[in-house]
Amino acid sequence: MHALILVDIQNDFLPGGRLPVAGGDAILPVVADLIPRYPLVVATQDWHPAGHMSFASSHAGRTPFETVELDGLPQTLWPDHCVQGTPGAEFAPGLDLRPVRAIFRKGMDPRVDSYSGFFDNGRRHRTGLAEWLRAMGADTVHVVGLAAEVCVAYTARDAAEQGFRTAIVEDATRALSAEAFAATAAELGERGVGLLRADAVRV
Repeated sequence: MHALILVDIQNDFLPGGRLPVAGGDAILPVVADLIPRYPLVVATQDWHPAGHMSFASSHAGRTPFETVELDGLPQTLWPDHCVQGTPGAEFAPGLDLRPVRAIFRKGMDPRVDSYSGFFDNGRRHRTGLAEWLRAMGADTVHVVGLAAEVCVAYTARDAAEQGFRTAIVEDATRALSAEAFAATAAELGERGVGLLRADAVRV
C-alpha cells in the first residue's frame, strides 16, 4: 500500500512565516491534488516548546543560520518557529486535513532538534511513524512538504532506511536552497530514494 507523508506544511514555513521557504505556498495546490489519490495519508507537525535550543534566540550572541554543537550534535540555529500553540505552528490554511489519518508531532524535546518524521536528530527517540505505517499495511511512501533539503529529505532518508520504498514528489516540495537540495537529492538517490513528479504518481 502507498502512503503519502505531508511534512511540516505549516504557516511558519510559508511566505510571511518565521522561517519561510520561498515559493512554499506554491506546493499547496499540488498537495491538494495528490491527497485524494492515496489510500493512506499522514502528516508531521513541527511542534517546538518556547525556548527550544535549536533557536538562535536561545544562545546569547548567536544569529540565525549559524552552526553550533548541541549535546554532541551539530546544530543549525534557526529563527524561532513552529512554537507550540502559536499560529505559526498551525497547518497551512486550506490544507484539507480530513483525509489525514494521523499527525506525528516532532521537535518537542527542548535539547534536540527533529527534522525527520521518524526520529529526532540524535536518533534517541522514535516518533512511532514507522511502526504505525507498517501496522496500516504501507510498504511504499511518497514524501511532500517543507523544506526539501531539511525535513523532507531527512524523512525520506529514514523511510528508506526503515525498509519502505520511498520517493519525494519534487513539485510538491520547495527548498531553502535549491543547490543544497540538488546535492541532497543525489545522496538520497544513492540510498534508493527516488524523485518523481506529481503527474507521474501511480498509486
